[in-house]
Amino acid sequence: MAAALDAVTDRVHFAYTDLVNWTLVTDDAGVILIDTGFPGNRDDVLDSMRRLGFGVDDLRAILLTHAHIDHFGSAIWFAKTHGTPVYCHAAEVAHSRREYLEQASPVDIAKHIWQPRYVKWSVAITRKGALTHDGIPSTQALTEDIAAGLPGAPVVIPTPGHTGGHCSYLVDGVLVSGDALVTSHPLAPRTGPQLLPKLFNHDEDGCLRSLSALGLLDTEVLLPGHGPVWRGSIRDAVAQAQTQAKVL
Repeated sequence: MAAALDAVTDRVHFAYTDLVNWTLVTDDAGVILIDTGFPGNRDDVLDSMRRLGFGVDDLRAILLTHAHIDHFGSAIWFAKTHGTPVYCHAAEVAHSRREYLEQASPVDIAKHIWQPRYVKWSVAITRKGALTHDGIPSTQALTEDIAAGLPGAPVVIPTPGHTGGHCSYLVDGVLVSGDALVTSHPLAPRTGPQLLPKLFNHDEDGCLRSLSALGLLDTEVLLPGHGPVWRGSIRDAVAQAQTQAKVL
């Protein structure tokens, strides 16, 4: 099934799937992607670009919120095959290049495999290429000068915690939060603004600090890495996630 594509603003489009999301930002000169799904989402990503009238040659850059395989998987192919520039926060570059790996291990996940939703999710992500270990050697840090020349002139919002160099982006008045703040996940027991389950977070305290930072922003549209669009005060979304984190 193709990704659902939601026109959030004239420039910003949200591609939503049951496993992971990505964002497209357009202007007259082309398109950028913020995150790219799993390796197995490549055709879905290309299709979402085509539906907006763009091809591979129109892809100006890929911006990563972080370098987990479900967010940069298709970027591996774009960078290797087409030389597409890939950028992320400076603190996440080495992770993207796979100089180290910072994610839940198969052993961590195996501890929960007795739960049916973990089995279903594990099978689904494996089919999408979750076991791919390739990095993107060409990844570079996104600077203000580079960002200013891209569609939407995205602004980096550091949100470390889920990974050490995780960042979110403000673009055209919209917050693209990656995994710093999500609205659902196949393994989550509830929907609504929340952090990911703790086993996926490198630094839970860092996640909470980043939540507080997001709550200071003045935006009313949230595009998460997992789950549907959130429309409403980002402060309310953060408050809900903070309350849920205390419960868990």
